[in-house]
Amino acid sequence: MNEFSGRPNAAKVQLNDLVDQQGKPASPTLPAEIKNYLIDIDGTITEDVPNEDPERMATCLPFPDALQTLNRWHADGHIITFFTSRTEEHRAVTEAWFDKHGFLYHGLLMGKPRGGNYHWVDNHIVRATRYEGTFSDLVREQAEIEVFKKG
Repeated sequence: MNEFSGRPNAAKVQLNDLVDQQGKPASPTLPAEIKNYLIDIDGTITEDVPNEDPERMATCLPFPDALQTLNRWHADGHIITFFTSRTEEHRAVTEAWFDKHGFLYHGLLMGKPRGGNYHWVDNHIVRATRYEGTFSDLVREQAEIEVFKKG
């Protein structure tokens, strides 16, 4: 088994080792009960602060439901990684803001493409959830999605 810990002092998560159809090592996966959350920052866990207005990044307040929900998910053993359009020059202010407000997380990925309308293609299961003003536990609903046409 592999381990993933993300940031220093973050809890370690055990990954399941996998092999492909030829018996060669493949990318490990999380246990089925653990979710790997990629969370946007601006407009999702706090007000929508554009990169062109970086002084607001230090003073904006978190949405209380986001802080409580994400820290509970972290305590439940899920992986919390923030994925933001903020650039590397905003990393220090962003990490200080997380520390100031008590966000628990495993990783911070900077430089997400701007503009929305994301279409993520991956060999692993990907579930997308659009933030629409309430940060709470997720529920299952039927939805129409785009998939690759089978050959």
